[in-house]
Amino acid sequence: MPVSKRTLRPRRIVVAALLLVLASVLFVEAYANARFTPDAKGANGDESSETVPDSVSAGGPIINAAGQRHVSYRLPPKTIALTFDDGPDPWWTPRIQRVLDRHGVDATFFVVGSQVARHPDLARQLVSNGHELGVHTFTHPRLPALPRWRRHTEYAQTQLAIANAAGVRTSLLRFPYSSQPSAIGDREWELVQEAGRLGYIVVVNDRDSRDWARPGVPAILASSTPDGGHGAVVLMHDAGGDRAQTVAALEEFIPRMRARGYRFTTVSQGLNLTVGAPVMAKNPVADANDRWRGGALLWAVRIADAILWLLKALFIAVGLLAVARTLLLFALAGRHARERRARRWSWGSPVTEPVSVIVPAYNEKEGIAAAVRSLAAGDHPEIEVVVVDDGSTDGTADIAEGLGLPNVRVIRKPNGGKASALNTGVAAARHELIVMVDGDTVFETDSVRRLVQPFADPSVGAVAGNVKVGNRHSLVARWQHIEYVIGFNLDRRLYETLRCMPTVPGAIGAFRRGALEAAGGMTDDTLAEDTDITMALCRAGWRIVYEDSARAWTEAPATLGQLWKQRYRWSYGTMQAMWKHRGALRSRGPFRYGLPFLALFGVVLPLLAPVIDLLAIYGLFFFDRSATVTAWSAMLGLQFVTAAVAFRLDRESLRPLAVLPLQQFAYRQLMYLVLLQSVATALTGARLRWHKLHRTGQAAVARDG
Repeated sequence: MPVSKRTLRPRRIVVAALLLVLASVLFVEAYANARFTPDAKGANGDESSETVPDSVSAGGPIINAAGQRHVSYRLPPKTIALTFDDGPDPWWTPRIQRVLDRHGVDATFFVVGSQVARHPDLARQLVSNGHELGVHTFTHPRLPALPRWRRHTEYAQTQLAIANAAGVRTSLLRFPYSSQPSAIGDREWELVQEAGRLGYIVVVNDRDSRDWARPGVPAILASSTPDGGHGAVVLMHDAGGDRAQTVAALEEFIPRMRARGYRFTTVSQGLNLTVGAPVMAKNPVADANDRWRGGALLWAVRIADAILWLLKALFIAVGLLAVARTLLLFALAGRHARERRARRWSWGSPVTEPVSVIVPAYNEKEGIAAAVRSLAAGDHPEIEVVVVDDGSTDGTADIAEGLGLPNVRVIRKPNGGKASALNTGVAAARHELIVMVDGDTVFETDSVRRLVQPFADPSVGAVAGNVKVGNRHSLVARWQHIEYVIGFNLDRRLYETLRCMPTVPGAIGAFRRGALEAAGGMTDDTLAEDTDITMALCRAGWRIVYEDSARAWTEAPATLGQLWKQRYRWSYGTMQAMWKHRGALRSRGPFRYGLPFLALFGVVLPLLAPVIDLLAIYGLFFFDRSATVTAWSAMLGLQFVTAAVAFRLDRESLRPLAVLPLQQFAYRQLMYLVLLQSVATALTGARLRWHKLHRTGQAAVARDG
């Protein structure tokens, strides 16, 4: 059943919805993957500390700013709370935990929520082994630069991640890039007070091990050791880089400090010892609602991670396919061009047999006169032009008849579609050699003669000509001009060499009548009748060749809407034809390799190509910008070189390639959407009508100019 605009609209909505979901997932991934540097590298503090109470700036590393009375606490003498930031890390956190557990030391881990979401089992194991968890935000941002709502979200999401992963909650909070009490400035003090109002106790440190700088085990030990028997909250890291020195330092630090009479505790237990009462519980149980909400958060991060991993894998696959295709194009298409242009090349004796040209026409009043005149005036010895008017309502048949050309016949028939019109023309044709031409196409004087010369080789069943875009005045048409030149002068040379030509274009193609009849003629099984018949001939063992010197000028769609209709029909019809001829995979002919090749480079590669642009945009904001620009520029450069080679082979000016970069940002995206919609339509098994594009007759003007 034909697909109406009303039917197509839901499919477009589905495609748009899928793209929106993908964009949302990537934003989740970007948020969860916020890049950060180790805490100590970013510790700078505010220069001004006028509003910070002396009890805080000169006090201890555990700060309670919940009420009007701001209190800070130090650990009791000879008491050490080991704290670790930035984890959990799948490699270093278990190694650090094993050292702690072996020495019977409980520590406090200030975890990054996105890391907990990715490695919930590590957080769960820490809690089950007696260690304590604290909040270190969800993405490790510089908090003073964030709005209040975002800071609250950072804390809350980390709490949810902890609740789902370990079944506990925490009142401990450490800001990223924080330092010691004396380094707290006015802006950070505002954040401490805000956190206090949210119920958090803020923890900084007495001793920074500086393990983030990897200064060596002796230096880490010296930086971690308290002075004069004082208690200390010691800052270390279990993520954010190579922590081998941290692991080695712990192996020495714990026995050494115990030998000096020190005890090890968590931050909450140390606070209880200082206060002399159980004011804070270690790892209180989270409620069921928080655990459930945390589960949804964890799954969102996991799905985002998986999709980004998939996109990266696809990016590599697309890159490899693109490079492989380019190398094949350069090697085989280049060889094809050199062979054809060598002085010794010949198809055989000149073909002078009469030719019948079939012109299927449906409402082609704008261009039919120019098309018929160009065909009838060809320099081949004998040309018969058969115009098949397929129920036109604009006087197309009258215009063709009114030309009064002696070698032109006009056949009128009820509207039945392009395949029906072509079959009618073939049945009425008087000659063995058949040329098929679209009603909006203008031939050069020698095009027919050059097009049929390959028939000197009896193995040749069909010949594809060289289609040129005539109306290059608009940007959309220039983009198509680039596409046509590359497609005809590289792709078709490659396909001919591999014996898997997928399409003899409807704008200019020649066939042996016997080959057409043996293949069953043109059918309306697919929207791409030209692709369908070409594949049928390939399967029958006929050789399909490309003759670049036979040129035809066509009018390309000048608007995005017209282009969408045309390419939608083409891509959907090609998929239909591939499915129809899938039996070729079981045959012995060369097309059994051609069909997978076409599927890989004609459908899969274009379908996956948006990954390059998607990751390029993503990378500009969330990856290394210079590396992203370099990678994208390399792909653009590869396309430019490919296009330049094609233009040189076709002896075209390189000036239109100036719009190639812009093509990557608009035209290619449109082609992606068209292909996606075609796939959606193909999966539903629906059929489309023969779309008639609006024509202006510009092909003839461009050709004559």
